[in-house]
Amino acid sequence: METDTRYSASAADSRSAKAGADAIVPHMKILVIEDDLEAAAYMTKAFREAGIVVDHASDGESGLFMGTENSYDVMVIDRMLPRRDGLSVISELRKRGINAPVLILSALGQVDDRVTGLRAGGDDYLPKPYAFSELLARVEVLGRRKGTPEQDMVYRVGDLELDRLSHEVKRAGKEVLLQPREFRLLEYLMKNAGQVVTRTMLLENVWDYHFDPQTNVIDVHVSRLRSKIEKDFEKPLLKTIRGAGYMIKDEG
Repeated sequence: METDTRYSASAADSRSAKAGADAIVPHMKILVIEDDLEAAAYMTKAFREAGIVVDHASDGESGLFMGTENSYDVMVIDRMLPRRDGLSVISELRKRGINAPVLILSALGQVDDRVTGLRAGGDDYLPKPYAFSELLARVEVLGRRKGTPEQDMVYRVGDLELDRLSHEVKRAGKEVLLQPREFRLLEYLMKNAGQVVTRTMLLENVWDYHFDPQTNVIDVHVSRLRSKIEKDFEKPLLKTIRGAGYMIKDEG
């Protein structure tokens, strides 16, 4: 933690974060590297309320490891961190070929400080204190800047099609109406089409929290999803792999 200046949080700020959830890049996953646990808890909660999957590291070494071992759409990195400073983390990530956009948070807000951060490999620089609504907007912009190849914005399995931008799902040209959680569930399954997706994977990537993988919350949602995408269609696509998880696949 650099100084007493951290972030500016308010009820209005929180409301604006929720209101902006629909604008977020679909299924965005970010890494927050911040040693101020209070600030990190606030950010994590607000990002998740905006529909973003968030991982958190509280020091530079842990953040470097997580940033190297996992794939993120955006990384939010505090400049002054224990064990390894933020700029060093960014430089090392770039050396290792990790090109995810990075937003630097810092109480050092002078022009020279911002230039140093950008030259170290950062893509944006937000001085403290900041409003979360601005942080959210900047993360969204960076996520879109990273982009996803156009062909990957639409997932297809057989005659089932999911558009990640418009949030539309169609099967054989017929629109399928899904609830937000059902959409995220189908999106993750189609992203991993042809592969077994375990309950633990779904909990961590669709629900974004950890609890007993034997809970029936996943089975309930899968059952509802299956009824919507397979009703009135002869060919089943969503399979239950006994003892393992689920798989969506077109058998041809």
